[in-house]
Amino acid sequence: MPYWVTMRRFCWLALSAAACLALGGCSSPDGLKTVEKKKVATKAEEKTPDVFQATFDTSKGPIVVEIHRDWAPIGVDHFYSLVKTGYYDGNRFFRVTRAYAQFGINGDPSTSALWSTANLRDDPVKQSNKKGTLTYAHLGANNRTTQLFFNRKDNKDLDKSGFAPIGKVVTGMEVLDGLYDSYGDMPPRGQGPDPSKIEVQGNSYLEGRFPRLDFIKRVTIR
Repeated sequence: MPYWVTMRRFCWLALSAAACLALGGCSSPDGLKTVEKKKVATKAEEKTPDVFQATFDTSKGPIVVEIHRDWAPIGVDHFYSLVKTGYYDGNRFFRVTRAYAQFGINGDPSTSALWSTANLRDDPVKQSNKKGTLTYAHLGANNRTTQLFFNRKDNKDLDKSGFAPIGKVVTGMEVLDGLYDSYGDMPPRGQGPDPSKIEVQGNSYLEGRFPRLDFIKRVTIR
C-alpha cells in the first residue's frame, strides 16, 4: 500500500491567518470559510451528471477522464464541485512514480487551508485500480479531501484498502505515461517534494526546488 502523507491539520491555524491577510478584511478563519462555502454552495447547486468528461489540460498535453458517479457518488460530487471552483487549476503533479501520479494540493496555501478539514465519507470500492483510473488518496477511513492520483499501472492491491476509483482515462494515456517522474517518491521514501511544505509554501516551493514537475493548467467539464 502506498505511503500517503498530507499533514494538513497541524498547519490549519497558521494558514487560516495567512488567508485572512491575503484576502484583507476577514475577521476570522470561520469568516473566511463562510465566504468560500457560499461560493462552493452556489457551484454545488448544479447537479452532478451521472457520467461526464473532465479534461485535464496539462503541461504535457490533454488528459480526458470519463467520470462515473455510480462508481463513487460522494467522491464524484466533491470532485465536480472542486473543478467548478477551479481548485485544481495550477496544481503540480507533486508525486510521480512508476505507479502513481498524484496531485490535489492547491498552489495557494490559503486555498488549501480552506479545504483541509473537508473530509469525505468513504465510497464502497466498485471498480478496480487499473492503469488509467483516477482515485482519491487517503490515509485511512473517511478522510479523503482534495488529493487524487492517476494509476500509472495496475494497482489492484489498493482495492481492498478502500481506494475507490471515480473515473478512467479515455484519451491521453501517452500524456500520463510521459509526466516527469525523475524526482522520485515523496519523503521519507524518496527525494521528491514534501507535501507538508507544499501546504505551507504553495507553488513557490515547488517552482524553486522542483521546477521540472508537470502541472495542470486547467480542468474543464463537458
